[in-house]
Amino acid sequence: MRFFMPTRVFAERNCVINHAEELGGLGTRALIVTGGKSSKANGALDDVTAALGKTGCVWSVFDEVEENPSVETVMRAAAAGIGMGADFVIGVGGGSPLDAAKAAALMTANPDKGSAFLCKGGEPHSAPLPLAAVPTTCGTGSEVTGVSVLTYHERRTKGSIPFRIFPQLALCDGRYLAEAPMTLIVNTALDALAHLVESRLHSSADTFSLMCAESGLVDWGRHIGLLRGERRPTPDELDSLLAASSIAGMAIAQTGTGIPHGLSYALTYEAHIPHGRACAVFLPGFIAESGGDGERVLRLAGFKDIGGFKEFIRRTAGSVPDKELLKLAAESLLRTPAKLGTATFAADGESVMRIALSAAE
Repeated sequence: MRFFMPTRVFAERNCVINHAEELGGLGTRALIVTGGKSSKANGALDDVTAALGKTGCVWSVFDEVEENPSVETVMRAAAAGIGMGADFVIGVGGGSPLDAAKAAALMTANPDKGSAFLCKGGEPHSAPLPLAAVPTTCGTGSEVTGVSVLTYHERRTKGSIPFRIFPQLALCDGRYLAEAPMTLIVNTALDALAHLVESRLHSSADTFSLMCAESGLVDWGRHIGLLRGERRPTPDELDSLLAASSIAGMAIAQTGTGIPHGLSYALTYEAHIPHGRACAVFLPGFIAESGGDGERVLRLAGFKDIGGFKEFIRRTAGSVPDKELLKLAAESLLRTPAKLGTATFAADGESVMRIALSAAE
């Protein structure tokens, strides 16, 4: 068995200001990587700059990160970091800014490397700059994983860069979710659910990863009614959803993701379906293929049976009627033997196509 999670996590309200010294202790010149709107609207960016001001750090903001960030965006962020002499990086936002911040921390520390380095890896390189993460959504878990998923336009897909880059520090405050639209909360919570399910039903799962996945499923399952749209979340529920997302991140940090994530990339790239929904539509078919372990996952998450779970997914994530797109997703995944090997069942062309086409039901 193994467990590796080197990120120091603070999960509490006002944690960015409360732990300004830890944040400022990462360096003296910070590149802040974020998106164009949400981190400004929810107060996270103001909190980060106020914390840096308390410790005397200099900072520069790169706020051009798009949803599903591209290699090209990362290279622009790195150029900004190199230009201002950054010695650490802070990612503020959802999974897209956090993943972009990881890659930018690597490329800022390696100014002699071109964008091909993010695709191929393998060359000697300097360690990434120290990194802090301030999540503002409840799905990605990127604040506690070493994974950075980028869009590769040349390949017309998304994929993980060939490096593991864990933040040194994660500052998790549910307050930043308070003004988020329910569509964003639901979409990102579905991503957390996919992380928990895929880690629990992973071929490399062990006692330690199961500890995270199973406890996270129980915590996540307390919010089924909320995610159905029955009410707005309370502050305590937002804290809990963010905590479940971080626990889900810790789970996939040990095992990696599985078949639903592998199938999702074609849907996100070709049809612009939000990532959490694109993963979630494949979960019922994936669980059905997983037999008794799949039934345990449903019970842990608070569902009586696969029928109830399908109804929940269709209500929150919808379905994908484009069967040609679903076949494209399956064909793309079948070219990735390593992803097939993550399943606890015999994943082959027939089973993968069943899972893919189940998203249309």
